[in-house]
This record gives sequence, C-alpha cells and structure tokens, in this order.
Amino acid sequence: MPHVPLLTRLTSAFREVPGLAAIVLGGSRARGSGHLTSDYDVGLYFAAARPLDTERLLAAAKEIADDPAAATVTPIGEWGPWIVGGAWLSVQGSKVDLLYRNADAVEAVTRACHGGLVTMDYQPGHPHGFCSAIWMGEIAYCQPLHDPQGIIARLKSIALPYPRPLREALIQRFQWEILFGIENAELAIARGDRTHIAGSLYRSLACIAQVLFALNERYLINEKGALHEAALLPLTLPHLVERIDEVWRLVGDGAPAPACEVLRQIDRQLKALTQPGAPGS
Repeated sequence: MPHVPLLTRLTSAFREVPGLAAIVLGGSRARGSGHLTSDYDVGLYFAAARPLDTERLLAAAKEIADDPAAATVTPIGEWGPWIVGGAWLSVQGSKVDLLYRNADAVEAVTRACHGGLVTMDYQPGHPHGFCSAIWMGEIAYCQPLHDPQGIIARLKSIALPYPRPLREALIQRFQWEILFGIENAELAIARGDRTHIAGSLYRSLACIAQVLFALNERYLINEKGALHEAALLPLTLPHLVERIDEVWRLVGDGAPAPACEVLRQIDRQLKALTQPGAPGS
C-alpha cells in the first residue's frame, strides 16, 4: 500500500474518536489506479446507535493537519443523505478527504442492491445522480485500515462477488434511457436549446457507462473518468473514447444532429452486447 506512514498516522489519529467503528482507504488509491498527487479518500464508518463524535474528530484532525487553524469537519448529514459529511484536510502535504458513512445504512443499501433494488437520487457533485450501488462499490473496493469489529469484512462478504441481480437491475434501469436521452437532445435541437442538448447527451453517455460497468460486473463508484475506464473493460465497444470525443467535438462545432447519430450507433452496438447469447450475457 503506497505511503503507509501517512495512512498509519491517519489511523492512529482517528481510531480512538468516540463512535468510530471502522476506517477504510477508498477512492482511486484503494483501487490501485491513483497517482502521486491523488487525494486520499478515507471513509469513517459509525453505527446508527452511536454516531461519530464530530467534536472529538475535529480535535484529532487539528493535531495532524498541516494548517490546524483551517481544519474543519462537518456535522453528520451536512453533505446530504448520500455523501453525509466529512472534511477536506492537508496532511504532510497530501490532500485527505474524510467521508462519513453510517454502517447500518450502508448494510441496508448493500443488501437491497444485492437483491437488485437500486435507487438514483439528486446529489450535488454527481451530475448523473447518486446511484445507491456506489455505497456497495465503496465497500467492495475499499482497503480496511481499522476494523476491530469486522464491520467492513462483513459488508464485503455481501458486496463480493458482484451479484447477478444487481447486474440485471442496472442494465434494465439505464439502457432504455440512452436512446431516450438522444431523442430528447434531438427535440432540443429543433428549439435551439443548447443547454438541454448538452444535458440530454450527458445523461445518455452516463447511462452507457453504467451499462458497460454492469455488463462487466464492475462497480461504478465515480462518474469522473467512467467512460475512459469503461473503454478498458473486457466487454466494451470499439474506439469508445474516440467516438465520445467525436460527439463533443460535433456539439462544439455546432453540429449536434450528427453527434446524436454517433450516439445512436453506440446505442445499437451496446444493445447487441446485452442480447441473449452475446459474450458475457
């Protein structure tokens, strides 16, 4: 694990905070796709019966922050029901993002996703919305740093291996919307509504990523870079990144109708991948 001394320092600083049940490393560094300047995403899990003591957490954060006077932590729930809350810190010159997670809520959502029940909710910072399966993916990919009660280990046993009902539910939920978004964009072209064109095309592209990740039984936990990552999956579409770039180039050149046609071609190819008898179906 890279930069173990920093993670050891973070764990030592937070493990005694009242209410803290587990600490995990998440994000790109946990998945092995981070780089030298990537943030450290640190999940702080607590139980509903004993919420995290954020005042004690703040005191611990100030002890390790590069600028203690600037260190702040949020109350639980300040960042909405899905992001929940946390802090942005600089520790030893590295960016550290703390994210709260209610372990009981995560378990309930994870079990629902395991059975094929997913939800999408509005969430700032997530233009496509927050898919409940993100929490399940966070559990699947995280690296436990402190898990004395085995909470993370138990949740991982639900999230892994990737459940077939979730795969089918995500494909069913998102595949139809690809064409729907394209058709909405085409209606907006007639009105000259460029904002609606861009928004509709983005939703179609986000749905393409969701379907490709589900086909490959991979959790999609971040919209950023999702299509580039999808292009590298075993089951994918030829020249996906180049074709997406072509879509936005055409939109930028004032030719949204041809951009819609490129997306229609992608949609047809993706449908072929999900047909019975197709590879991975």
